[in-house]
Amino acid sequence: MRRRGPATVDRLEALYRERYEHFARVASALTGDGETGRDAVQIAFAAAIQSRRAYRGEGPLEAWLWRIVVNEARRLARVRPEVELPGEHEPATNGHGPDELGLRPWIGRLPGRQREILFLRYYADLDYRTIAAALEIEVGTVSATLSAAHTKLRKLLKEVER
Repeated sequence: MRRRGPATVDRLEALYRERYEHFARVASALTGDGETGRDAVQIAFAAAIQSRRAYRGEGPLEAWLWRIVVNEARRLARVRPEVELPGEHEPATNGHGPDELGLRPWIGRLPGRQREILFLRYYADLDYRTIAAALEIEVGTVSATLSAAHTKLRKLLKEVER
């Protein structure tokens, strides 16, 4: 793989400024709390700056940062079977208003990996390759997991309709 350049403080700061809202949105969704999510982003970026020499340039710098943010959000997340998604962070590009469809409680019932991939896809608007790199999984796994999440949500919503 071609080298993509070092993770300089300037590059990290530029990504932080450009994508902070996306990082905070996903971290808040993963932790179930806006303040904890923002803390996760701050801690993750501090860790990224300290360990920037560990970035080998084998993938996009943004994917490397997402991996650190997601791992920190996981670490800070409260342990509970259903995550109540915070209302202040809405999906970035879904075209709907504040939880217009009322999906928040149903997404909280999905398994953790499915929630993570949904958040990264729809809250951060990441493509499948970037999600795969961030979570250190195959692109096909991202696709299959996202499909399974959609299927599970459809099933849950059909149960409500009955």
